[in-house]
Amino acid sequence: MAGKYQSLRGFRDLLPGETEHWQRFEARAQRLLHAYGFREIRVPHLEATELFTRSVGEATDIVGKEMFTFEAGRDSVTLRPEMTAQVCRAYIQHGMDRLGLNRLSYIGPAFRKERPQKGRLRQFHQIGVELFGEASPEADAEVIALGMAIVTAAGVAGTKLLINSIGDSDTRPAFRDALLEALRPVAEQLCGDCQSRLERNPLRVLDCKKKKCQELSADAPAILDFLSEDARTHFDGVLANLEELGIEAVVEPRLVRGLDYYVRTTFEIRAEGLGSQDTVLGGGRYDGLVRALGGAQITGMGWAAGLERLFIAAGLDDQPVAPELDLYVVTLGPKARRMALPLVQALRAEGVSVSWDSSGHGLGGQMKRAGRSGARFAVLIGDDELSRGQATIKDLAGGGQSEGPIDALGLARWTRDQREREG
Repeated sequence: MAGKYQSLRGFRDLLPGETEHWQRFEARAQRLLHAYGFREIRVPHLEATELFTRSVGEATDIVGKEMFTFEAGRDSVTLRPEMTAQVCRAYIQHGMDRLGLNRLSYIGPAFRKERPQKGRLRQFHQIGVELFGEASPEADAEVIALGMAIVTAAGVAGTKLLINSIGDSDTRPAFRDALLEALRPVAEQLCGDCQSRLERNPLRVLDCKKKKCQELSADAPAILDFLSEDARTHFDGVLANLEELGIEAVVEPRLVRGLDYYVRTTFEIRAEGLGSQDTVLGGGRYDGLVRALGGAQITGMGWAAGLERLFIAAGLDDQPVAPELDLYVVTLGPKARRMALPLVQALRAEGVSVSWDSSGHGLGGQMKRAGRSGARFAVLIGDDELSRGQATIKDLAGGGQSEGPIDALGLARWTRDQREREG
């Protein structure tokens, strides 16, 4: 029977069996990030609200509808809806450019007040990178290549890389005028959100997920036709570098992403089988963000991936990992029980993963727990075993039975031998 208290809607518990997927992925991801020269930064869950309104953009859905914001004394504070702005704030605050720290990675929870659905939670988890001070097409291609490698490390197959350029300050005015000219005649047919976006940031209309708005904007001009010479040269360089790396990219002129700070390169990695929420990793270039937040004119390029969506795309969300223990110690009688805790502690010191039942249950109850524990072997110790100096060892997978040493060093050696035999 369920208890009185339940987790909040859009928030979920990660149970044993699930957390092992996260731990294994995080270990693989950290090795990749290290190979690319990225170092981890951990930023607070809570920031001044203005940090996000200034960076993400007041016309975005995130700022307009999705942030968890509240008053703390005289201050307005917000649970982070994304982490790029935070990393930029920390980069400026701690003078990381002077310290040579320009490749930063992060992993942790973020919060958005969205309608919960599969792959979209109110507390979700992101892994991401930010590369500062490198404005070349090669830098964009390298960051994208790392993103592809991270998705592969999660076990996701059947992915597609979509890429676009949304130009620069020399591109936007002419494109904005052309886009407004195309959309104003159908403005009243757009959704309420897009009607409000139209004058403030018409590019955001192209990012709307509503089918009607997509149809109405289908014949809108493409931003690629308005790129400045510098923006076109940069984008062509990114595509050429991706080709050199053997990474296939599909140019998608409607790809603008949902945050106002992007310029030039934007990209998404999408996975099969996720329906409309098929983006598992996305990012782009944000060359003016550090300056907008009070820093120097330092360029930036990065991405973030949602871990929940990665695991759904990899088919791991409903496949719990079985626990893995070497041994489970079962005791019969007070003498065996008294020596059990020192024994398991000594085994752990020897690198053996081991658990035991301290409850004093009978043999049947302890063996049931041993079977559920995920241990490879159960080590039975009773008066008879103590008198012989040999433990009875039951193979919980194969069902066989043998004897082994009862002391920690001998039992640890026996366990390592079993590991070697089984590969």
